[in-house]
Order: sequence, then structure tokens, then C-alpha cells
Amino acid sequence: MINEAERHILLVHLPGQDGLCAGCRAWWSRLTPYPCWQVNWATTRQARSLTAALLGGRA
Repeated sequence: MINEAERHILLVHLPGQDGLCAGCRAWWSRLTPYPCWQVNWATTRQARSLTAALLGGRA
């Protein structure tokens, strides 16, 4: 039910010890608070897909 792009984002963009996104720091050298916009996008997509599947719609 989860897309590969979403899964990859959620695996890489984890909270660091300092509360910043480790994925954003590693990939783009950005100091972004966690959750970053990539994590927000991926979790929103997951929620929409799950809701659609439960209601009988297309994911």
C-alpha cells in the first residue's frame, strides 16, 4: 500500500539527536526541523492511500 518513494523518504528522513532532520542534512546540507516537508508529504500520502483502501476507493 505504500509507494517506494514514500518508503524511501521515511527511511532516510529521521529525527537527529538535535531535533533536526538527518535526511535533509545529509542530502542537501539543510538544517530543517523534524518533521520536514518531505516527511509531511510522505505521511500524508500514506494516510490518503490507507483511507482510500479502507473506503474501497483507488489508492
